[in-house]
Amino acid sequence: MNTLELANELANNSYPGRGIVIGLTPDKTSAVIGYFIMGRSNNSRNRVFIPHSNDLVTQAADPSKMEDPSLIIYAPVRTIDTQTIVTNGDQTDTIYDHIASGKTFEDGLATRTFEPDAPNYTPRISGVVDCIGGDCTYKLSILKSCNHNPDSVQRFFYEYKQPVAAQGHFIHTYACDGDPIPSFTGEPKNVNTINDIDDFTNMLWSSLDKDNKVSLFVRYIDLATSETNDRIINQYSQV
Repeated sequence: MNTLELANELANNSYPGRGIVIGLTPDKTSAVIGYFIMGRSNNSRNRVFIPHSNDLVTQAADPSKMEDPSLIIYAPVRTIDTQTIVTNGDQTDTIYDHIASGKTFEDGLATRTFEPDAPNYTPRISGVVDCIGGDCTYKLSILKSCNHNPDSVQRFFYEYKQPVAAQGHFIHTYACDGDPIPSFTGEPKNVNTINDIDDFTNMLWSSLDKDNKVSLFVRYIDLATSETNDRIINQYSQV
């Protein structure tokens, strides 16, 4: 599979929805995690990312304008031991609870399905990165309906045990804009990474559609020390 330029993938798609990219820097020193959210409705756009200890939560930018918090307020990032979990919904907590009880990423997601937001039935995308002993492995998953059929769930899992320098894998909820919005199809895309966290963050943010982008989170995990370095950008200011 050819390595795609992540900036081009984003710039040529006005609405990939929510996206996760995980990989390894070119110099092999850090694991890379990126997560962004986009929105078309006022309710979806009324959000900001807020750090919470070593985790991340979404909050309403303006609580007085919040219409329905059920699918937009959650913890996108949680950490447990050497693992960082990142998802586009409250399945973050499901995965966390299963790992904490000695089960697996896959076990947790086997109990979940796509979001109940007919007619789109937005896929649930999830990732987990495990950095230990100077090395990292990661997994990605997507849970989606079969052609917007609410009675048929499809669960896909991808495992990357020996990440390649300068490469990551990118998965997003929607193939493109539409009505209903078509779900992502195929395997996670093989994309490029960047050594510098600020350069990577700026590349992601500047490539997202200016009208639809809402928030971006980037984390670099130093493989030698396990220290984390985070960046957050919010399109809207919190009231």
